[in-house]
Amino acid sequence: MTGDLKLISGRDIRSRHLTATDVVVVGSGPAGAAVARTLARAGAEVIVVEEGPVVRPAEFPADGFTAMARMYRGMGATLSHGAPMMPLVQGVVVGGTSVVNGAISWRLPRDVHAEWITDDPGLAETLSWDSLQDDFDQIERDLDIHPTEPEIAGDNNLLLKKGADALGIENRPISRNVSRCEGRGRCLQGCPIGAKRSMELTFLPDACGHGATVMSEVRVDRILTERGRASGVRGVARGGGKVTVLARRAVVLAASAIQSPALLLSSGLRRGPVGRNFQGHPGVSVCGRFPEPVRLWTGATQGHEAIGLRKQGIKFEALGYDMALVASRLKTVGRKLGHDIADMAHQAHWGAAIRAEARGRITTLGRHYAVGYSLTRGDLDKVRRGIAVLGEMMLAAGADYVEPGVHGWHPRVDDRTQMASFATGGPTDPRAYLMAVTHMFGTCRMGSDPRRSVVGPDFRHHHVPALYVADSSVFPTNIGVNPQTTIIALAIACGRSILAT
Repeated sequence: MTGDLKLISGRDIRSRHLTATDVVVVGSGPAGAAVARTLARAGAEVIVVEEGPVVRPAEFPADGFTAMARMYRGMGATLSHGAPMMPLVQGVVVGGTSVVNGAISWRLPRDVHAEWITDDPGLAETLSWDSLQDDFDQIERDLDIHPTEPEIAGDNNLLLKKGADALGIENRPISRNVSRCEGRGRCLQGCPIGAKRSMELTFLPDACGHGATVMSEVRVDRILTERGRASGVRGVARGGGKVTVLARRAVVLAASAIQSPALLLSSGLRRGPVGRNFQGHPGVSVCGRFPEPVRLWTGATQGHEAIGLRKQGIKFEALGYDMALVASRLKTVGRKLGHDIADMAHQAHWGAAIRAEARGRITTLGRHYAVGYSLTRGDLDKVRRGIAVLGEMMLAAGADYVEPGVHGWHPRVDDRTQMASFATGGPTDPRAYLMAVTHMFGTCRMGSDPRRSVVGPDFRHHHVPALYVADSSVFPTNIGVNPQTTIIALAIACGRSILAT
């Protein structure tokens, strides 16, 4: 991969700015970067429009709150509306969420792929299993994806392995897109040494090396059409100027499972189930206190996972945070707070990601959007079991006690039997739980039937020629594992589809 970013900064656009290209891509995360790279390598002229700024590794802040203010949408606190209300965690920066995620890299599980094809056999040609494996092989080479090495894992990760082993739950080091990682625990703030192979360091420079341009800090607010065909996008630059990018060949939405449908809706392109079928992976975490220091802000941010319950819709991961974020989770005050801060090094934080069955909806009012999403009783059963197993793993790994963090239940537990009882005896009111959604899907789902989907198996909008969607909004369902690598693979397929037209 070659090249550096060829950049137009929206900060410098203070008056009307009109330009034209073959393909305009909205969004610079894994989907947008992969589409742009595929097209640029084939000789197409491409402009990638990104709402967020360019932030270089040397500029990544050390503390989580500053990172969230600078590189996360809504400071990481944009909420879904439902039971419970949950933060929707997204990056808004050149490179997208790949800049601030844990670098976890999973291939699409075969059982999930089989679900998709069984439900809609028309997807089989575009998403054939063999072609996906070829793309995954290449992605893993390009991004240096490999399992976390034990020497940089850190105690937070190694203790999860110990607990999972004790309970007989299948587990393994997490495969991550990193190169020469030093285990600094800074993934969620952006890697300060550029070890994470995120999009602003890999696919975007490669695309720019083949002629693409990245336009940063420009918020796209409308898709333009001419005689029913997508013809470009319009937006506003950080500098105040109005921006129009005309597209001779295609417009590609790669702005996420929230922003892509919101842009379609606000542009009046409402045919099909746009914004419906919102799915996600709600995540819940548990804290444990260990006799020896853990220092969860060191080592790989997320370096070990327990996958034995994945097919039941629950996957466990170690969670690393910087000290400021760990301190913010403490619930005490005064002298007790001072004691707890002094004791933070002994804490471990692990999480359970839930493959939820709930389906929500994106709605818009003018430029504003809302996400309605409530968990089902079955989802809550998974949450309760996930918390129980997390606590059992911690106690089996040697924790003095566990803090489940659930309103209305025991604040501290030091008995495995009591912890196990949470699976059936934990609160059934979803408002008792603190959860966040980090992976989102399905709001522009792909499929053969225009009544059930927004784009076809070729990623092209069913009703608007030259309009494509490439991000996780096209996924027929959520997938139960970290989606970044699958997003890239499907976006590459979208790029091929555009080139074939």
